[in-house]
Amino acid sequence: MPVWLREYSWRQSASAVYLSLPVRGGRISPASIFCSDQYLKVSIPPFLFEAILYAPIDDTNSTAKIGNGIIFFTLYKKEAAMWDSLTLANANKEKLQYLRENAVLKAHEKAKEETEAKKVTKQENKKYALEATMKLEAAERKRIEDLKEMERQKVTEELELWKKQQKDAEKHKRVQKEWQVHQEVEQLKEKKKEKMNKTRIPNEGTSKTRLKPTKGSHGSCSIFSENLKEEQLPAPRSGATIKINFTSRVFPTALRESRIAEEEEWLHKQAEARRTISADLSELEDLKEEEKNADWLKDKGNKMFAMGNYLAAVNAYNFAVRLNNKLPLLYLNRAACHLKLRNLHKAIEDSSKALELLTPPVPDNESARVKAYVRRGTAFCQLELYTEGLQDYEAALKIDPKNKTIEKDAEKIRHLIQGTTQDS
Repeated sequence: MPVWLREYSWRQSASAVYLSLPVRGGRISPASIFCSDQYLKVSIPPFLFEAILYAPIDDTNSTAKIGNGIIFFTLYKKEAAMWDSLTLANANKEKLQYLRENAVLKAHEKAKEETEAKKVTKQENKKYALEATMKLEAAERKRIEDLKEMERQKVTEELELWKKQQKDAEKHKRVQKEWQVHQEVEQLKEKKKEKMNKTRIPNEGTSKTRLKPTKGSHGSCSIFSENLKEEQLPAPRSGATIKINFTSRVFPTALRESRIAEEEEWLHKQAEARRTISADLSELEDLKEEEKNADWLKDKGNKMFAMGNYLAAVNAYNFAVRLNNKLPLLYLNRAACHLKLRNLHKAIEDSSKALELLTPPVPDNESARVKAYVRRGTAFCQLELYTEGLQDYEAALKIDPKNKTIEKDAEKIRHLIQGTTQDS
């Protein structure tokens, strides 16, 4: 059974009723209050307050404030008048039941109308948002289409301008070509005319010599005789091309500066070295034809060196040396690989072997001798044998005195030797 709340206080003015309802011990929430134009209900289990109001009120603008266990109602009257009491007096149960049901029904209809109104408003807002979005998208599409059209017009104008320039250029070339053809035709005509004049002059001379006047008429024909001499002058000598042949030389130096015997010895030595195969023929049976060529292996090692695969390059040079141990470039390139791999003693050995094979010293092997001295000197310096390294760098400078890089490195080695001497 609910506990009816009988304790409340109220006061009124001509336009509003102020009701204070104390509710202690219950949890009050807005859902606990139901109010219509003539019916007021507060349900907070186990408490219940119900009132059939004396006259209709404006339930839309009326308010209820909850705080400190008290609900304070401000009920605005529909008609300004003073009430005799808060509730309707002398009402039977049937009337009270009718008023209660009618209030609930009106509340349901009002809630339904508000729900429908909210639904309609939501749909209208959604429709407005959709229309606004469509307008924005249409405006954006129009802006993009305008930009595309502007760009299309710009490209079309540039294309038309380019076509016009091409046409003008072709027209100019055509006019220039026609002018050149005209000039060539004119030159051919002039040459033909000159040729015809040359063929005509001797005939005229012979005819004039036949009509040569007698001695008695010498004074009267002196002018014609002078003209005849001028016309009988021989034609200019025709042009010709003189071919000059020079003896081909393998070495870049002039013949007066060359050491022919040493150069011939070097060439003969290189030819003999390339014909030499020092490996056992039984080891070459399973190899391809190019793999039996020391030059092919040297090129293979050079490619491996360029790729940074120094071990593979050393293997290629090793097999090339087994095939032919008389080619100095094989030892020189293998020395470069040993320098990269920090095999300094092997680098010194290969550089020394290359210098041994690079004899006699001729201009054709200058570059190789410079590299051999530099690589051996570098290995000596990395072993902290600076004196031997400096000797090799100075030997390289004697061969190539204009090489600034070698000169700078030699100067650094001199400073290192001076610093080591001072420390000791």
